[in-house]
Amino acid sequence: MGVVRTGEIKALTGLRIVAALWVVLFHFRPLIWEASPRLKEDLAPLLNAGAQGVDLFFILSGFVLTWNYLDRMGTHFSGRATLHFLWLRLSRVWPVYLVTMHLAAAWIIFTLHVGATPSADVEKLTAISYVRQLFMVQLWFEPFFDGTSWDGPAWSISAEWLAYLLFGGIILVIFRMARVTRARMLIFLAFVAALPPTLLLLASGHFYTPWSWLPRIVAQFVAGALACAAVRRLQIGRRGQHISGIAAVLLTAAMVGILYYYDANPVAGMIDPGGLVDVLFMPLVVTLAIGVGTLPALLSTRLLVYGGQISFSLYMVHEIVHTSWNWAVQEYQIDLPKSVQKIVVVGLIVAAVAGAIGLYHGVEEPARRWMRRMVDFRDVKHDKHTGPPGAEGGRLASIDHARDTRPPQSSARAG
Repeated sequence: MGVVRTGEIKALTGLRIVAALWVVLFHFRPLIWEASPRLKEDLAPLLNAGAQGVDLFFILSGFVLTWNYLDRMGTHFSGRATLHFLWLRLSRVWPVYLVTMHLAAAWIIFTLHVGATPSADVEKLTAISYVRQLFMVQLWFEPFFDGTSWDGPAWSISAEWLAYLLFGGIILVIFRMARVTRARMLIFLAFVAALPPTLLLLASGHFYTPWSWLPRIVAQFVAGALACAAVRRLQIGRRGQHISGIAAVLLTAAMVGILYYYDANPVAGMIDPGGLVDVLFMPLVVTLAIGVGTLPALLSTRLLVYGGQISFSLYMVHEIVHTSWNWAVQEYQIDLPKSVQKIVVVGLIVAAVAGAIGLYHGVEEPARRWMRRMVDFRDVKHDKHTGPPGAEGGRLASIDHARDTRPPQSSARAG
C-alpha cells in the first residue's frame, strides 16, 4: 500500500462551489439569455451543460466518503459503524433538506392563496408525497426525476441517500480491491465504472431516459470511490504533483472545448451532447486531489473553500429564489428593460448566495453539530469538512499541510 492519507483536500472543497454555480447558472439560463442575448451566443454551450454539475457532485461524494471511511469501515462489516455513518450523513444533509423542503411547500401554498397564478406543483402536496419527501425516497418510485421533489434540486439528495445506504457494502469491496490492485489499474477501473451514463447517451442520444438517474448515481459514486482508492495508493513526488496540477487545467480546457465543439458541430440524433464531458470528471477529481499549483491552488483559496462549504445550501435554495421570481413576473406581468434585467439577474444570484450563507450558518452547521453530539458526545465545533453532498464532517487534519512537509520524490509511481 502507498502512503495512507487523511484530511481535507481543499481543492475538492473549492470544486464544489464551481459545480454548484454551474447548476445555478443552468437553471437561470432563461433569465440570463433574456437579459443579455450576447451572453447566450457566447456561453450557451457551457451553461446548457450545467446539469452535469450534479454528476460531478456524485463523483465527489464517492471520493470524499471513501477518503474518510476506507480504513474505518472497509476492514469488516459493522452494523453499529454503518448506522453511525448514516446518522452522520443525515446530520450533514437532512437539516437544510428539511428547511428547503418546507420552504418550497410554503411557497406553493402561498401561490394558491395569493394572486391568480397558483403553482403547477399544488397537486404534488399530498400526504404520501410528504412522507416520501421527508424520508428522501421520493425519487426511488419514479423513472424521471423531473417533478419528483417539491424543491427541484432535492431529487439528487434522494439519489445520494440511496448511495449512502449502499455505502456500507461498497466500501468493503473497495477496501479489498485496493489491497490487491495497483493504483493505475484502480484509476482504469474508476474510468470504466463512470462510463454507463455516457454509453447510454451514445446509444440513445438522450442523457435523460427512464431510470437513467439510477446508473448516474451508482456509476459516478462508485467511480469516485475507486478513484479515491487509487489516490490513496499513489506515491507521487513534487514533480508529479505539479504535472497533475497542469493536467487539471488541461482537462478543464478539454471539457470546455468538447462543449463548444459539439455546439458548433452537432451530431444527428444526439440531444444532450453535454453529457459526454462526464468521462473527464473522474480524471479531473484525481488530478485536483494530488496536484499542486495552478488550478488546485486557485480552488484551495480561502474564498473558494468557503464557497465549497456553503455550496450545498446554495444548491438547495437557489431554485426557490428562481421560481419565486418567475412567479412574480407572470403574476404581475413584469416587463423590464434589458439594463434592469441584467441587474435583476445579478440580484437574484446574490440573493441565492445570501440565502445559502444564512442557511449554512443558521441551520446547516448548528444542526450538524447538534445531531453529531447525539452519537459522539463531544464538541464538534471546529470540525473540518468539504461540504455536502458527499462530504464527512469529521475532525480531520489538512492534507495540504502534509504535502508541504513530505519530502519530495524524484518521480511519481503507482503501486
